[in-house]
Amino acid sequence: MRVVFMGTPDFAAASLRAILDAGYPVAGVFTQPDRPSGRGMALSASPVKALATDRGIPVYQPTKLRDGSALAALEALRPDIVVVVAYGRILPDALLAVPPLGCVNVHGSLLPAYRGSAPIQWAVLNGERRTGVSTMYLSHEMDAGDLIFQDETPIGEFETSGDLFDRLKEMGAALLVKTLRAIEAGRAPRQPQDHSRASYTRPLDKSMCPIDWTRSPREIVKHICGLQPWPVATMELEGKSFRVFAAEYTDTHTDREPGTVLSAGNAGIEIACGTGETLRITALQAPGKKRMSAGDYLRGHPLALCAGDGAAC
Repeated sequence: MRVVFMGTPDFAAASLRAILDAGYPVAGVFTQPDRPSGRGMALSASPVKALATDRGIPVYQPTKLRDGSALAALEALRPDIVVVVAYGRILPDALLAVPPLGCVNVHGSLLPAYRGSAPIQWAVLNGERRTGVSTMYLSHEMDAGDLIFQDETPIGEFETSGDLFDRLKEMGAALLVKTLRAIEAGRAPRQPQDHSRASYTRPLDKSMCPIDWTRSPREIVKHICGLQPWPVATMELEGKSFRVFAAEYTDTHTDREPGTVLSAGNAGIEIACGTGETLRITALQAPGKKRMSAGDYLRGHPLALCAGDGAAC
């Protein structure tokens, strides 16, 4: 079965590596054009391009998919099947029609939930307790094709999006190999999605970073975990904006205003939330500094607390 692979980030590279290791011949790889990165803004290849180049696979980086050049390149490769994993582009119908066995996709959610971009981050942000990966046939509408296989996993209470991403990319890679083997054997299931149960996500942006202390401790923990590794949650402290990386629950109840600092010490910074409960910040990053435990930061930068009730002035 002759495969053409389309993908760009680490999540996709894991799938490409898995199908190569499983012995599937990959005739060519399509990936996004090189992007400027780093302090020098030098052009950087995608993880998929780097892997394909290392394995000697021809790489195609079209800037447009509708001008005929991508279609001509794909037709020349004569794929039996096209695998698409986090490519970052929606394929026109003309490209979808090229491979006789269709185009299959790996998506980081249990479809029809969390169609669209950043499904892994939004599952964490929304406090889901379980998520997974899905393989499906691509269709005209985004993430709406018939399902092939799904694999489910719990989300840890303090698991970050980055940690979950690393787990799901390997689960997705294994599920893709299972999918290709089933298609090759003519035994792949095909289950239409229940579109009435579909939910959609939107891209993350930096406007989401500030913590809303009127929310519950669990909602705030999920906000902190969901925005890692990017764009990272933030909080204001003594007039400065801090990046926040970790927090823990407490048994404390308070009638203080949400956002009030109740205590600050070796264990961290305890802050009132909107439900009359509190949350303790345990890892942060001050402006111009490295990430560190809140206790380590406070040893060099003690907070001024009001006398009497211990709240920050």
